[in-house]
Amino acid sequence: MIALRRDGDLAIITLNRPEALNALSFEIIRAIGAAIDEAGGWDIRALIFTGAGEKAFCAGADIKELTGRSLMEERQGAELGQAVFAKLDSFKAPSIAAINGYAFGGGLELAMACTFRVATVRAKMGLPEIKLGLIPGYGGTQRLPRLVGEARAMEMILTGRTVEAEEARAIGLIHRIADGNALAAAQAMAAEFTCYGLPALSFARAAVQRALSTPLQEGLRIEADLSTLAFRTEDATEGLAAFVARRKPQFRDR
Repeated sequence: MIALRRDGDLAIITLNRPEALNALSFEIIRAIGAAIDEAGGWDIRALIFTGAGEKAFCAGADIKELTGRSLMEERQGAELGQAVFAKLDSFKAPSIAAINGYAFGGGLELAMACTFRVATVRAKMGLPEIKLGLIPGYGGTQRLPRLVGEARAMEMILTGRTVEAEEARAIGLIHRIADGNALAAAQAMAAEFTCYGLPALSFARAAVQRALSTPLQEGLRIEADLSTLAFRTEDATEGLAAFVARRKPQFRDR
């Protein structure tokens, strides 16, 4: 149901349940968490998520599993999804969702937890939980407004409407529309930053993430601290020396 493989300096996690449009059962969510942990132990520079088949990245939760549960089981299910997807916030390398079709509900929530999102021109995205008398539970109400703003997020969540690729790019939900295969586009995007040192990438991601949850003055202090730490790395010494010598830097992630 989950396939994890390595492709050079990339780790690729495939949701491999095409007969169910790669829907998320609780077992699959746990498997995603285990795959993220395993990939974190590899010498990689980016993590890519994709879905098996051409129809869907992930059509959302496995609805059959959502019925007949106790109150505590419902809360534990939401906390499980949130905890697994939150692993990507602190993952050592940037992540990319290659959206190759439908990304609804939990599928879109997984994609939004990634650092970047690319989608095929025919991709369709949305949080349709309201149509079932529910609300998003795996981070959708918190991540969507951070990406597209409160007004657009409120409208999407309260109407449950579907957003197509062009609109998704226009409102900031995705970064790029793939010219063909979504996975290939994600790999090409990864190549744009995997040439840089992991320490600087990590410091930059942390600074931007903190910008959304702290006042400006505190954020500036965080930026100054992380910038100072970046200067103390061997990669920074190499980068500055390479610039002066007009050569390509050889970063060693130190």
